[in-house]
Amino acid sequence: MEEERRAGNRKLAGWCQNFILSMADLDDQVRDFSTVKNLDDGSDSSDRSCRKGHKSTLPLVKPLSVEMDKETGFRRSVQMCLEHIREAMLRHRWQEAADYMASYPQILEDRNGATAVLYKEVVWRICTEILHHHPRATMESCNITYERMKHSGVKLYLTICLEHCFHLLLNGQMEEAKQQLSVAESWRYGKESATQHHKVQLIQAYRSLLDYIIWCDKRRTRSKNNPFDSDHQDLHNYFRQASVHLQEILKSPGVWDPFILSYVEMLEFYGDHVEALNVLNNYALNKRFPPNPNAHVFLYQFLKRHNTPEKKLIKVLKNLHVLVPSHELMLEYSYFLLQSEKIGDSQKALGVLLEMLDFACWRSNLDVWRCLQAVVQDLRLRDDWERIVQEQMASRQDWWPVLHFTSFHAAKDSKENPQLWKVKSSLLKILCPGRTLGYSGKKR
Repeated sequence: MEEERRAGNRKLAGWCQNFILSMADLDDQVRDFSTVKNLDDGSDSSDRSCRKGHKSTLPLVKPLSVEMDKETGFRRSVQMCLEHIREAMLRHRWQEAADYMASYPQILEDRNGATAVLYKEVVWRICTEILHHHPRATMESCNITYERMKHSGVKLYLTICLEHCFHLLLNGQMEEAKQQLSVAESWRYGKESATQHHKVQLIQAYRSLLDYIIWCDKRRTRSKNNPFDSDHQDLHNYFRQASVHLQEILKSPGVWDPFILSYVEMLEFYGDHVEALNVLNNYALNKRFPPNPNAHVFLYQFLKRHNTPEKKLIKVLKNLHVLVPSHELMLEYSYFLLQSEKIGDSQKALGVLLEMLDFACWRSNLDVWRCLQAVVQDLRLRDDWERIVQEQMASRQDWWPVLHFTSFHAAKDSKENPQLWKVKSSLLKILCPGRTLGYSGKKR
């Protein structure tokens, strides 16, 4: 058994070595391709005449069929190899996938510069997937492979650095992950493009997130007796480091949920509630940012933690309702509207609850149906309550009974949730008048 284990380790090490050598040769192959391309673009007069539209009198030379067959066979063989790798990975046969992967990097010998980056990315992603799941893979082999892949092409450098950081974090190597992001943050190649700028910005954000995580660890272990000791100073230093980049990244439109929560938590810890509220308001209400339901949820939770008046809470939930009418907070929104003394809020609550029940996920929720029952009872105090209910149900009469009031639903609710059956039975004639449905009879 020990001999088999050692043989397996040597086999995996050999595969990793072959892969690394293949990646190291890629830059030379791409440079060779560029040289050939420059030679083809030479200043020969016959080439210039052809580019000017003059037809050459030289006969065209047909390519050798042997070379075409060779190229076709090469492409076919690497494609078959890729199919075997895919099949082995789908079935979690990682050693078999590693064996085939030892041959697949031959695709990097393809001299087509247009697909060179694509091949490198395919090899990178398959290789890391195998290494992450192979039972004999080590952190050393993963780190070496990541380092070699980073330098196989500049277009993938920052992306691979970020994934390498995630791999280190999953293995508990916090400081190593932060070091990787620090190196990537200072990396530059040529004229900075928009894509490169966004990736650097993302790397800075994740580096700040690591500072926040370290800040959380130090907050738990700090001394509470002396606020001026070294623990408190280190804690504040990590807060300042994290804040610098978090402030910058939150100026750029995007979805930054984990970074927002981290920054707000630190601001609340230091008592800067005004700045925390400004950050959340800007994140939720800034029109330059994409619509994001979570932004309104974060703002609502913050306001609720700090005992904000219900009027402001209702305003936030109203914005959330526009984006996600089926959100679980819509039940709280309905309660607020029901308790409000403002004329017309009960009618709004009716619409909110009916929109929630338009979604099958709330079909068996007793709290939603009870709230709907309370809203209907409140509306019945008005003379025009029947008109209000029928206006809301006019567009639902064709499909709501099938969604909520069939004989199947009646039998299921009667058996599994008698209270729900009772509430729905009381609402049947109000919501769907004139219908003979499963809830119209006695409880089974």
